[in-house]
Amino acid sequence: MTEFFTALLYQPIFNLFVGLYDLIPDVGVIILVVTILIKLALHPLTTKSIKAQKDLQDMQPKLEALKKEFKGDQQRIAKETMKLYSEHKVNPLGSCLPMLIQLPIFIALYYVLRGLFGEVPFHLLYSFVPNPGSIDPMSLGIFDLSQRSIVLAVLAAGTQYLQARMMQSRRPPKEVGDAAKDESMASMMNKQMLYFLPLMTLFIGMSFPGGLTLYWFLSTLFMLLEQMWIFRKKDTSANGKGVIEGEVVE
Repeated sequence: MTEFFTALLYQPIFNLFVGLYDLIPDVGVIILVVTILIKLALHPLTTKSIKAQKDLQDMQPKLEALKKEFKGDQQRIAKETMKLYSEHKVNPLGSCLPMLIQLPIFIALYYVLRGLFGEVPFHLLYSFVPNPGSIDPMSLGIFDLSQRSIVLAVLAAGTQYLQARMMQSRRPPKEVGDAAKDESMASMMNKQMLYFLPLMTLFIGMSFPGGLTLYWFLSTLFMLLEQMWIFRKKDTSANGKGVIEGEVVE
């Protein structure tokens, strides 16, 4: 790790973990608390990302209509698509940028959690954070979070599947044609990702110490709950305005 990354992200998060451990000597509970704190801090970015994904999903019927109207004219389709994004104030990169911003924090968390179950770098503690001497990996006196956990890996994969499934567009192509063919191919790719991501999560989770997998599970679970809340809020707002799904009202 670079000195900049260590000083800016790794060291503060590490000190937060150790500081909480002095108050709550249970790694599992601390992982839960830290996950909630980080989710609260990143909530504005996460909300923007989820809303952007939802907006792109809601625009699919209009994008399909453009493909049919300007069939064969890819340049016109691209132009009208960008115009549609502009009119509805939708940024096609809006779902990616917030996640990219969060990525360094996730990487720092990975190294912190990995270090807690190995050679703990207590030399990185701030002067005001007491040194506990060692970190007990047992949680609730039952779970050894330094060991791999198949149960946690399955839970993490399950929440990953539910989150991905919620993002899938359930609108099947209505007409046979090039646009419907494109939609079918997109739907097939979405289904592959729907199963690929959870399987990858399961595989990686089974190779990580239980503490890392626990964080992955809790983080995905909270994101799933955020997603459910945002989608429900947007659907309620849309219904209140009389929006008819699948129809473009001029």
